[in-house]
Amino acid sequence: MGAAFKRFCVRFCCCCCCEDDDEEEKRPLLSHDTLEYFEREAKRRRDQETNLWSEPGDPSHSERDDDRILYNLLQTRAQTQRGSHGYRRLSIDIEAMRDMRREVQDKWKMILENLGFMAEAESLLNVSASASYDRMRNAATARTLLQTLYTETSLFNSNEPPPERYLFILDRLIYLDAADDFVAKARRFYPPKDDNDEEDNPLGIDLPLLLSRMNQNISGGEDEDDDDGGEITGPED
Repeated sequence: MGAAFKRFCVRFCCCCCCEDDDEEEKRPLLSHDTLEYFEREAKRRRDQETNLWSEPGDPSHSERDDDRILYNLLQTRAQTQRGSHGYRRLSIDIEAMRDMRREVQDKWKMILENLGFMAEAESLLNVSASASYDRMRNAATARTLLQTLYTETSLFNSNEPPPERYLFILDRLIYLDAADDFVAKARRFYPPKDDNDEEDNPLGIDLPLLLSRMNQNISGGEDEDDDDGGEITGPED
């Protein structure tokens, strides 16, 4: 009967019933607030990948010294007036730290591509903050291989322990039966360097200096044009 009534409306009425149906069909399935939530979550995930956190299991991103310094620099910049001298200086320090991490990742990518993982290198290197140690298949072996790469190659630029995120990558390579080949390639392409070799820190990053700058910003030691700080909005690119 409902279908017959609708046909009657279409034929003899002013089509108000049909217009109501059309408006209901055009109504979005997701509310504006829901869409904003998904957009914020997507941006948060992009920010995490951009920052290349060393410890995926650290929700605060501040357990390691380099993670803590980068996180605090991002927080300080969020409170600094955009376009000011202090903002630009913080941005330079942030990008310098990110460049160091990108350089390490680029080395890994080059070796993976050399092993034949041309199309898979990006996905193999992708480690998100949701990575779980419990899901690793060969955690002990992966940790041994990571220590081998740290001591017997120059894949990493820091004198600190290697980032834990590469445990997950090595675990994947073990599963693919490619971990030993990866270590062999790493030894060949990136042999260890002398302790006094300046290339151990190719970008000249001084973590204590960055920490000192960050403390100056927090305590108000910035230039006068940095005094107009906004509310903390979280890390931004």
